[in-house]
Amino acid sequence: MQRFAHDAVALALSDSRIVVLEGGRQVGKSTLASVVASTRGGVVVSLDNRAARASAASDPTSFARQSAAGLLVIDEIQRVPDLLFAVKAEVDVRRDPGQFLLTGSADLLSLRGADSLAGRAETIVLEGFSQGELTGVRETFLDRAFAGDTFIGHHSVLQRGDYIDRASVGGFPEVVARESGPRRSAWFAAYLRRLARRDAPDIAGLQRLEDLPRLAAYVAATAGSQFVMASAASDLGVARTTLGPYATVLADLYVTRTLPAWSTSAVARAIKHPKVFIRDSGLAAHLLGVTPTSLRTGGRHEARAGIVLETFVVSELAKQAAWSKSAPDLSHFRDQAGREVDVIAQTRDGDVVGIEVKASAGVTARDFRTLARLRDLLGEDFRAGIVLYTGERTMPFGPSLAAVPIDALWSVVP
Repeated sequence: MQRFAHDAVALALSDSRIVVLEGGRQVGKSTLASVVASTRGGVVVSLDNRAARASAASDPTSFARQSAAGLLVIDEIQRVPDLLFAVKAEVDVRRDPGQFLLTGSADLLSLRGADSLAGRAETIVLEGFSQGELTGVRETFLDRAFAGDTFIGHHSVLQRGDYIDRASVGGFPEVVARESGPRRSAWFAAYLRRLARRDAPDIAGLQRLEDLPRLAAYVAATAGSQFVMASAASDLGVARTTLGPYATVLADLYVTRTLPAWSTSAVARAIKHPKVFIRDSGLAAHLLGVTPTSLRTGGRHEARAGIVLETFVVSELAKQAAWSKSAPDLSHFRDQAGREVDVIAQTRDGDVVGIEVKASAGVTARDFRTLARLRDLLGEDFRAGIVLYTGERTMPFGPSLAAVPIDALWSVVP
């Protein structure tokens, strides 16, 4: 299956001495790195292999010099952080681009004592499969929205239950390949257990890391709300000084994603707290203890359906932002009056697209109040305000505003 990040990796290797491909465990980094290596005659060495790890640790200089023969892919570089110093020394001698492709299941900047490779490396973050990758359609939703497109004329055949099904699976390749809910749940449980017992200790000098899944479950349950560290510590019954490092570990392992608060001089009294999401909506659903069947029933699960769908949309937007021409930053907005927008996408030029997410098939003018206010305050900088919902067709709600079916994120839209 084609990964849309492939072109970004190839481009980075054309002018960067080192390319770092990061992302959570099991999102497909090794597979993508192998594909890139095969097209360039490169060699792949995995530090998950005990012999390779021992070689890298005992003689890092000679290990790094293997790149002299061409592209050297070092998989799971976080297993031997000191190897980064040898990689740095090698590229400082030979300044040719495309010497190393490093993959890591943790943010390399978080590794204790590791070199930052500043000025030598470009980092690309890989997520799980996007919906477009699964269907063979390269998504252009963000680029079209920044061009002022509100997707008038788009009609969807998907219903609310279809979106719940997709969100509950998420994008991990192995989970996508499993057909039954119980088998997917077993995979998620094993994934979390191994993160807490193996990967987290590799990057953090913390005790009781078995509590990480409990914090992850809290993040999953509060994803649509602002994350306030003091409140989270109180809710979980732990000290704030304890919670902070644990939250950092989840971020460094690419389990969680942070949407910072957005503000601008044109909009006063914005609140500065971020939102924190589980990166994969399928993992979020597992942490919430819900299934597609339970989410479809509504009732006491209605709020959780909204959380899972918002997590799903944020994940799809983040994946798409990585290869879109507009390359926006994603954040969220909330002011002291309680007005909020789920996602603010903003380019470096200052163009803004506001996106709301609704789990229902009905939309009213009330859902556009904050988007309309931002449109009026930002003027030409405001490109589009979109409410993504589970209804069947796009409906206009004023200049630059529209309710749009969620599948416009990945569908071929007229």
